[in-house]
Amino acid sequence: MSDRHAGTAVSSLIGGTESHPSRSLLRLVISIAVVGAALALVPLWLGDSRVLMGVAVLGMAYVCYAIGFNLIFGSTGQLFLCVGALAGVGGYGGAILADEAGLPIVVAILLSTLAATLIGGLLSFVAVQRSLGVIFTGILTLIFTLSFDTLVLGLSDLTGGDTGLLVTAGRSSFLRERIPPYYVMLALVMVFLLVHGLLRRSYIGWAFRALRDDEAAARLSGVAVARYRVYAALIGSAMLGLTGATYVFTEGRLSPTTFGFGQVDVLVLVMLAFGGIGTRFGPVIGAITFSVIGELLIEFGQLREVAYGILIMVLFLWMPNGLIPTASSLWTRFRAREGASTNQSTSPNATAGGAKPAD
Repeated sequence: MSDRHAGTAVSSLIGGTESHPSRSLLRLVISIAVVGAALALVPLWLGDSRVLMGVAVLGMAYVCYAIGFNLIFGSTGQLFLCVGALAGVGGYGGAILADEAGLPIVVAILLSTLAATLIGGLLSFVAVQRSLGVIFTGILTLIFTLSFDTLVLGLSDLTGGDTGLLVTAGRSSFLRERIPPYYVMLALVMVFLLVHGLLRRSYIGWAFRALRDDEAAARLSGVAVARYRVYAALIGSAMLGLTGATYVFTEGRLSPTTFGFGQVDVLVLVMLAFGGIGTRFGPVIGAITFSVIGELLIEFGQLREVAYGILIMVLFLWMPNGLIPTASSLWTRFRAREGASTNQSTSPNATAGGAKPAD
């Protein structure tokens, strides 16, 4: 793929846009650093309140979820409706391994992340082997979500069932302080953004875009569609599992609603659609926007769901490709119009006043 394609966007068969990445590694690093620096200032405004910092930490967790889901769905078109379940494998697995088995927190997080990675890869492998499309892949992963919820409730001796668990591991560490957990989750966001950006610049990223935009053409180009879909699922699932495990140790408690389908999957899908499926910073904008909106509307109780519904309808009616692609398209049109106006004003046929001479 030549450099002249950099900066353009290609419409996807699943409704989003996959922006072709810039070849400049320096530009990638600088853009991520700027986003990280801006987010690092959040504790300056919210640091005095433990409640608001808890909301900020959860917001960073949603950013991580959205990045992982974006890598799976936005890059390869695999509709994984098990974001919360894979994060729950990391969260419950890490908590149980640390509290019940007595493993160090780092080891527990690594093992639970590995479990989530393997499960996500297996789900993708089954979908690919059975040639399941977007909808049927979504059904398969939704079944896994329902099975995971049943398992959590059934193994109440380990998981706490409906009441949940209090995580004692890390209770006296910096993970339970007011501000440090935010920077831990922010560090994950930066790492995930960098990994996603580097993948987009590599041959793997080219293969992801090819099979996402036109699977038949990708096969004809020699792309091993099955292999790269499993790659995307493995990497994205690792992000989800790692985020879930890390968040549990910063939060100190978990319950079925922590990783519930309605609390995670639905919101992550809306966040990604709002920011822009397939874009680099779409997950960041979408997650932060809806985290703020959710906090502002928390006093309205169930009416908050009505507001979400209205926002979703407006989103798909007026910005079907998401905020970033829509803004980029408008900016491109504006620049093209400005360029046309400049060319017209400097044309030899133009008069000093800009009026067209009479015939």
